[in-house]
Amino acid sequence: MKKVRSKILVIVALLIFLGVYYYVTLPAFNIHAEGFWFALMGIIVILTAFLAFRKYRQSHVEVVTTTNVFELIKDIKVLKYGLSLLIVVFVVYLAGSILSSPILNAAKYQKLLAVQESDFTKDVEQVDFNTIPLLDKQSAELLGNRKMGSMVDMVSQFEVAGDYTQINYKDTPTRATPLVYASPIKWLTNQNEGIPAYIMIDMATQDTECVKLTEGAIRYSKSEYFNRNIYRHLRFHYPTYIFSDQIFFEINDEGIPYWVCPTKKFNVGLFGGETVGDVVLCNAVNGECTNYAVEDVPNWVDKVYSAELLTALYNYHGIYQHGFFNSVLGQKDCLKATNGYNYVALDDDVWVYTGVTSVSGDQSNVGFVMMNQRTMETKFYRVEGAIEDSAMSSAEGQVQNLGYVAAFPLLLNIADEPTYFMALKDSGGLVKKYAMVNVQKYQWVAIGDTVKDCEQAYLELLETNGISNKDVENSLYQETTGVITKLKEAVLEGTTHYFIQLNNQKNFYEIDLSDTDLLSILQFEEGDSITISYVDEEGRTMVKDIK
Repeated sequence: MKKVRSKILVIVALLIFLGVYYYVTLPAFNIHAEGFWFALMGIIVILTAFLAFRKYRQSHVEVVTTTNVFELIKDIKVLKYGLSLLIVVFVVYLAGSILSSPILNAAKYQKLLAVQESDFTKDVEQVDFNTIPLLDKQSAELLGNRKMGSMVDMVSQFEVAGDYTQINYKDTPTRATPLVYASPIKWLTNQNEGIPAYIMIDMATQDTECVKLTEGAIRYSKSEYFNRNIYRHLRFHYPTYIFSDQIFFEINDEGIPYWVCPTKKFNVGLFGGETVGDVVLCNAVNGECTNYAVEDVPNWVDKVYSAELLTALYNYHGIYQHGFFNSVLGQKDCLKATNGYNYVALDDDVWVYTGVTSVSGDQSNVGFVMMNQRTMETKFYRVEGAIEDSAMSSAEGQVQNLGYVAAFPLLLNIADEPTYFMALKDSGGLVKKYAMVNVQKYQWVAIGDTVKDCEQAYLELLETNGISNKDVENSLYQETTGVITKLKEAVLEGTTHYFIQLNNQKNFYEIDLSDTDLLSILQFEEGDSITISYVDEEGRTMVKDIK
């Protein structure tokens, strides 16, 4: 009876140990997870050592010496079997790693990402500074912390998390991040109520809002300690899923916070060729999880593929064009992404932009790529020019007396010219000026105190260098078609102006009849269909062409 009780206690102790190990480390029960193999080898070592020790205690009472240690190993078969099993598992893991490597599978790695060559001026519309992010993540963090400091009812209990996910929220470039408990003690005193708010920053206007949840609170987050910790919550719901290293905080169109949790899919052997398989959306308020195939993810989701993963996939595509050994030795036609990236908003999706250069490390781009973070769609644009670092140095050179530092640039289409746009920041991280640098002619640099000043200086620079003002202006126009619902006449500063409203929209389009090309408006009346080209000038929507 004593022996039975002893065995039961031993089994219970082992189960408790394994349970604690699983609760803390959260390994996936999946042969494609490296953590699974390390956990398996650890369990084999622990069980073998324990059983061998019990066997030894049953058959030997004397102290083990170097003269009888080999005899002891021979006597204790469980030790031999355990070591043999450990070696087998390690060999399988090692073989899986080697067989998954690019050395043997360069062609498979190269084909993980489908790259389509495209035309930049057709794909990327003319710049609208109301819809582009003027700040980088560092500047957003400063605004978020400043906003949190003004929330006297929460600042002593919560801090701002470092997520600051770049999303498109209702067609607006936005960074979103949750609050977190300020300390373990603050977690203890507040975890019953949860986290009451999240921060949203409009990256175009720099407006910062602390959004307080009207129904419930964020109860599932990275700052929780036990079952409501988002990683543990996901593991208990999906024990076989291998979640990506990054999960993303996003807001749906109704303002409800979610965690977007991609899973890893391995396309080459056991551990190689990582892309995204399924995507789990976890409601941060109630913890409800919904699983989607990657192609079925809702459109409001912006981040499925991390920028780091997309950049790595493009590097596989560019480096392994002629096999692994060419990438190491001859390096013929080998291309790679430059050492930074930024985000571009297109069609309510977020795209990762990065330059493409040769592996030799020269200071020029052969082109650049844009990669969709929701669908993995990738487009390559063959535009030779300076790499981002060179453009940043060129902009900094214009303000070297002020000591400003350039943020990593955005890629914009201005007058059908690929253009780097960047903020110039002081030592405190505050934006002081803006710069535009032509991608192909990086010595063309325009600086301005405001975005509008910078744009005007850049347009004048383009005109000076042979790009006509008419071409520049036409490239900035936006076009719309609609039915005239209101048509009004007014005299401003001695000049007749017409104001038209289309489709009962709130805004009016202004027509200055001193421009004789616009006199055709006199042929139209309310109820007629009209097509106009217009541009925003100092808060007024000015019509430039009528059809």
